[in-house]
Amino acid sequence: MNLYNNWRSTVSARWFHALLLLIWFIIGISLRLANLTAKPPWIDEFATLVFSLGNSFLPVPLDQAIAPDILLQPLQPNPVAGVKDVIHLIVTQDTHPPLYFVMAHLWVKLFPHPEGLVSLWGARSLPALLGAVSIPCAYVLGKLAFRSRLVGQISAAMMAVSPYGIFLAQEARHYSLAVIWVMASLMCLVIAIRHLQNRILLPVWMIIAWVVINALGLATHYFFVLTLAAEALVLIFVAGKQHTQSKNLLFLSPLWGRIYVIAAGTSVAGIVWLPSFLQNRYRSSLTEWIQGSRVGLDWINPVFQVLATWITMISLLPVESPQLTVVIASGFVMLIFFIWATPIVVRGFQVQLQSPPNRLMIQVLAGVILGAIAFFFFFTYVLGIDLTRGARYSFVYFPAVVILIAASLAVCYQNPDIGRWGNTGKKAVTVIWLMGLISAITVTHNLGYRKYYRPDLLVPLIKQYSSQPVLMATTHRSLVQTGEMMGIAWELKFSGSQVDTQFLLAHQEEDPKTSTVVLDNTLKEFPRPFDLWLVNFHAPVGKTVKTCNADKQNLPGINGYEYEIYHCQ
Repeated sequence: MNLYNNWRSTVSARWFHALLLLIWFIIGISLRLANLTAKPPWIDEFATLVFSLGNSFLPVPLDQAIAPDILLQPLQPNPVAGVKDVIHLIVTQDTHPPLYFVMAHLWVKLFPHPEGLVSLWGARSLPALLGAVSIPCAYVLGKLAFRSRLVGQISAAMMAVSPYGIFLAQEARHYSLAVIWVMASLMCLVIAIRHLQNRILLPVWMIIAWVVINALGLATHYFFVLTLAAEALVLIFVAGKQHTQSKNLLFLSPLWGRIYVIAAGTSVAGIVWLPSFLQNRYRSSLTEWIQGSRVGLDWINPVFQVLATWITMISLLPVESPQLTVVIASGFVMLIFFIWATPIVVRGFQVQLQSPPNRLMIQVLAGVILGAIAFFFFFTYVLGIDLTRGARYSFVYFPAVVILIAASLAVCYQNPDIGRWGNTGKKAVTVIWLMGLISAITVTHNLGYRKYYRPDLLVPLIKQYSSQPVLMATTHRSLVQTGEMMGIAWELKFSGSQVDTQFLLAHQEEDPKTSTVVLDNTLKEFPRPFDLWLVNFHAPVGKTVKTCNADKQNLPGINGYEYEIYHCQ
């Protein structure tokens, strides 16, 4: 009995929870830093690298053959560029607010420049560290929402190994920072709803803090507004519920007056970015990939895309492995896992809903998730902008999913019999966490959430199929195509492949034949013999190209790069 009492005393001690949280943090940061540069940088990351250096894509020459070093020039550190230059470039040339890019600008200065270019490890380490910070934030949010250290600890443990969280944290992008602002805003929402429930005025410091957090979220990513919109729906639900219960116009009381002040302050913080947002033209060529038709299965794809994102927040085995047997086995194991785990999680929710305080928090977090999904579908089906195609955009509700799962698992952990196949609660929670850990390792080894663009696979083919100088041509419409070619040039430089390669970015206006003419004129002046690689070249092939011999071999497919080879003798 004394041993049991001593153990209970230890588990309830603050130092024990601090130590356990430190363990989750170490596991989480180790996973996020693992193989950090093993995956090739892709278009969006190149945008981060270039703009955070205070450079632009515009100086890259178009319509002429250029060497790889010229193509990579925007990735060279710019000693004269400052914060103002970064902000100006983001506002005028990119589609995002500038806060993260300013942070990255200051951060990458701390790292050496391999081959005279920006450090990829340095650029990716910032979001990795921010992703690790989300682990203690998850603990605070879980403990605050359910007034339970156990929920907080499980929240931190699940956040540490979430494959989705690690996917966001291993890219040189702003999503890890945005997740922190989402969690901080949700903390404020939880506190506010508790004050409204108890008819207590929200403190002034909380009003200021919430507005500042929301302003920082909007300055990090415009889609943070979807989190705010979902929170607004939850508050409207709470107001309606209070009105129904009391029959009084409480939403006109000073209690709600402070909520309106927060809404007004947040609106002002958002309006600041409205001119920039409109100038960015979200229907520009930079965002064409999320604009699609609605034909046949396109109508139901968004539903499955949302479900797939939910699944990967908890589990993701190597379903993107190049070996078909591994893919099939991984899919089968994941199916069995979710058939087993779903009733356990549902049972945890049922128990939590029996407690009125916990039921309210379940409704709040579920309301944020469902509200955000509703806005996703509104954008997709009404405005024709399919936000579900970008899994990373689900950052707007990702923390709420983790906390809800943790709240359910906390019930299971304390229940010796969860009523399903004789499993103990502790064993079930352990298995679910271990599945998350295995899934995290899957992501760090590029077998889950794989990079769409694979220049690391294309460059060896160039070396294999071309024994003479190479001209690589692509049609150019925006910095997207520049980034596609940058990936190849980067891989050529850092893989040590000795291939004499030049690049042609044939700019394309409304008439695709403009690129055809540019390519023909370039080929006439390019010294022969050489191999022409048409990579993502979306224009008719001209007469000069046809004077070269098309390679008829059965060439392997490469993610992100459609290519044809012509041997010009």
